[in-house]
Amino acid sequence: MASHRKPRTSVLTSPGGRRTAAGLTSAALASVTLLSQSADAAPRAPRPTIEEVKQKVDGLYRQAEVATQKYNAAKERADHQRTTVDGLLDAAAERAQKMNDTRRELGTFASAQYRTGGMNPTAQLMLAKDPQQFFDRSHLMERLTSRQQQAVSDYEEQAAAAARQRAEAGRSLERLQASQASLKASKQSVQQKLAEARQLLSRLTVQEKARLAELERQKEAAAKRKAEEEARRQQERQRQQDGGGTAGGDAGGGGTTGGTQSTKAEKALAFARAQIGKPYVWGATGPSSYDCSGLTQAAWKAAGVDLPRTTWDQVKVGQRVATSNLQPGDLVFFFDDISHVGMYIGGGKMIHAPHPGADVREESIYYMPIYGSVRPG
Repeated sequence: MASHRKPRTSVLTSPGGRRTAAGLTSAALASVTLLSQSADAAPRAPRPTIEEVKQKVDGLYRQAEVATQKYNAAKERADHQRTTVDGLLDAAAERAQKMNDTRRELGTFASAQYRTGGMNPTAQLMLAKDPQQFFDRSHLMERLTSRQQQAVSDYEEQAAAAARQRAEAGRSLERLQASQASLKASKQSVQQKLAEARQLLSRLTVQEKARLAELERQKEAAAKRKAEEEARRQQERQRQQDGGGTAGGDAGGGGTTGGTQSTKAEKALAFARAQIGKPYVWGATGPSSYDCSGLTQAAWKAAGVDLPRTTWDQVKVGQRVATSNLQPGDLVFFFDDISHVGMYIGGGKMIHAPHPGADVREESIYYMPIYGSVRPG
């Protein structure tokens, strides 16, 4: 007799005790495999070209230089505020000492008044051994009363001055704290930009690093050719000027600045040349390392000229000059944000501290877009 029972479906028991059809399990596994294959086949973001990496790294270095100038400005403010606060605290301590001296003097007067204040002049006259003694004592008391009044007046003035000094010290302390907060933020920004640049460079292969170096050499060579062309034009203009020609003379030239300016520029250049080979370190002012504005500040200080700390302030000092009229010692500023500076040495070249990872060196001023130039002194 034929069996009417339905065929039994093969089942599997899950770890939780649930029974799952074997056919469904196979289908699920197949689906997972297909999904995995689809995920692997998903298009990945294209690897950036070396040109794009270079552009990104150069941009990060520029951003780091802007942050460095902000750091330098904040540090200068913080140093100034710290000096102000210290001076106010010293003055307040001195004022407190004077107040203590006056307070002791007032205490002496108060004790004397307590001892003698109960006697009226008639009683003092009756108890005095002779009238002359009374009049001498009365005259002395009048003088002490005058000193008392002066002491009280001095104390009141010192107390008011001390209150003003405390208030000013409080305001200066708040400004110092704000400068320190700005200093911290700028420092973090510099470190972040430099870390991003290092990370990009660390991902390059040996071949990519070689290609990046070649692009850098090409850029330097192009800037050098432009500097040489400008040097030839300057020489031609000088020959025409020396020969009585009418071609453009030196509008900001040495003829108007005199020997003193030339001597200062020579001293500044001699100092800058002596720093060639020292590393760029952001925020550094020497003597073992420099950032760009730290180098120019130190160089001109060696010539007896005090420059501000940041590129943004240095560009405001001295006489503005055209690129075609540059003389050795002039400061050349770069980019629209005025975030970099170098010292002109002639022939279209400068000495500057380029960026982290590079040393102080000579380079064409045309390596970067020029913002403008000034002649310190």
